[in-house]
Amino acid sequence: MAKPNPTDLQKALKNANYPADRDSLVERAKDNGADRQLVDQLAHLKKGRFEGPDEVQKAVFKGK
Repeated sequence: MAKPNPTDLQKALKNANYPADRDSLVERAKDNGADRQLVDQLAHLKKGRFEGPDEVQKAVFKGK
């Protein structure tokens, strides 16, 4: 299984409404058919609320 990339994240969170909490982003990713590894990454983010997709991307790929 390939490591998720920013394009995968964008597809997984298509039509997400922001601000969003971690749980709603996980559900959106599942609904959009995201890879299990990406869903797990979202589920284990330390931050619980995100103002927009840029914040999510930073958290996923930079560990913030």
